[in-house]
Amino acid sequence: MPSRDATTHWEGGLQAGTGHVTLDSSNAGQFDVSFPTRAGNPDGQTSPEELIAAAHSSCLAMNLSGVLESANLTAESIDVSAEVTLGPAQGGGFEISGIAITLRAKVPGVDPEKFTELAETAERTCPVSKALAGTTITLDAALA
Repeated sequence: MPSRDATTHWEGGLQAGTGHVTLDSSNAGQFDVSFPTRAGNPDGQTSPEELIAAAHSSCLAMNLSGVLESANLTAESIDVSAEVTLGPAQGGGFEISGIAITLRAKVPGVDPEKFTELAETAERTCPVSKALAGTTITLDAALA
């Protein structure tokens, strides 16, 4: 499997400095970042937490699709939202204090209990979930 990369160029201190993130592998985008917009109003800029949310939601949607296929099911649609929270860390600094995932899917031929089991398997085996295992991740999964 290939690796993917991104680059950030930063200038200045934490509060007044600014950065620019480039998605190098795909060349899909370039995004401005700054600490004030990370810790407050996004004002049109992204943040590490938003990028993690994008990675987590897209990974989980793909992984659920695969888990469903393993059970001979195909989703009509899967919608995943991940809310990544930045908060103060004990002992100073900041930490990602939690990730709240909301997952809704239209899956013909599956009952709600089986779907919940499959969604939990998908979350547990999602590569991004595994990478973020040190963070509290909650899952609210239901059929749409």
